Amino acid sequence: PDTMTERFDCHYCKESLFGKKYILKEDSPYCVKCYENLYSNTCEECKNPIGADCKDLSYKDRHWHETCFHCFQCKNSLVDKPFAAKEEHLLCTDCYSNEYSSKCNECKKTIMPGTRKMEYKGNSWHETCFICYRCQQPIGTKSFIPKDNQNFCVPCYEKQFAMQCVQCKEAITTGGVTYREQPWHKECFVCTACKKQLSGQRFTSRDEFAYCLNCFCNLYAKKCAGCTNPISGLGGTKYISFEERQWHNDCFNCKKCSLSLVGRGFLTERDDILCPECGKDI
Repeated sequence: PDTMTERFDCHYCKESLFGKKYILKEDSPYCVKCYENLYSNTCEECKNPIGADCKDLSYKDRHWHETCFHCFQCKNSLVDKPFAAKEEHLLCTDCYSNEYSSKCNECKKTIMPGTRKMEYKGNSWHETCFICYRCQQPIGTKSFIPKDNQNFCVPCYEKQFAMQCVQCKEAITTGGVTYREQPWHKECFVCTACKKQLSGQRFTSRDEFAYCLNCFCNLYAKKCAGCTNPISGLGGTKYISFEERQWHNDCFNCKKCSLSLVGRGFLTERDDILCPECGKDI
């Protein structure tokens, strides 16, 4: 018997494909009409299917005929050209820049899409235009301080505007101390003698030099004739003075019987002080 010729039909509509154009998809043949109905993408621009014999251009799951892939504004082709998307529309970079790009606050030129820019308080700069007003170097991602509509990197701001410490001549940026109407770093404001920090401590001065109370007393205070320790005289310390000598109140006692002589009569015998009772035999 004659062997029957094997049929070659469209996988979908079953019509014979002999002598016709067909398209293979996943090893199954389709007539052109079925293939386009089943698998063609619809063009975003003209809303017609993108046929098997057309180039299909896609961007973010949207598709265009090659001839329909153009700038929404100026209609120039975007095939193989850079473009930007805005609110579902594709724009060439020139139209996008004119419509949407910000202008650089420094050079006043457009900041093109895709280029790095700096933004601060509603203004934009090209990265290379965002520079320190004083040293003219790009600030980049470093800290900066705005002043009088100019931007300064921190070192330049300190040199230009910050107070300088009387002692070390460096800028004071935080927590300085004012002494004799002049600015000091806390760590620079120290006792002239022992170099301990005086910030937050009680201190006094002599000949325009500052001293902690301890050093001041040791250097300049009068010494008690009784205990030989300094009498500071600060903070209302009470003491007794007689001729060239001074005593702490607590040290002004009879040499023999230790009776306090504060507010009483007393006698002196060379360096000693005595109550009248102990002194009557002198």
